[in-house]
Amino acid sequence: MKKLIIINGPNLNLLGKREPNIYGSLTFTEFLEEITAKYPDIDIAYFQSNIEGELIDKLHEVGFSYDGVILNAAAYTHTSVGIGDAVSAIETPVIEVHISNTYSREEFRHRSYISANAKGVILGFGLQSYELAIQSFL
Repeated sequence: MKKLIIINGPNLNLLGKREPNIYGSLTFTEFLEEITAKYPDIDIAYFQSNIEGELIDKLHEVGFSYDGVILNAAAYTHTSVGIGDAVSAIETPVIEVHISNTYSREEFRHRSYISANAKGVILGFGLQSYELAIQSFL
């Protein structure tokens, strides 16, 4: 059984409430229930934090024992050299995911400190971006 983890960064705990015109009306808990039911042969863990260091600690914790990481570092994508370095330091492949198309948003969101060290990047497909990342590990 493949072992994947979805790691979400700051403000993604507000999905379903936060800017539904960009992020949709489904909470991440509701989405996670749907996705785990759809892929019963994959062990899908989940972690969310608004704190940069906790995201780095989680990457270190799972980065040598999981089959894949699906990382939406949210705003830290554009600011955190530390998270980018953590992705580079681990062995587990990482797919960088974004719900929105970051290139259609503010210019500062066009830069990622994660992409260069990620296996791939999926953005702009709403919550389906996560499912596309899961499929990339199959």
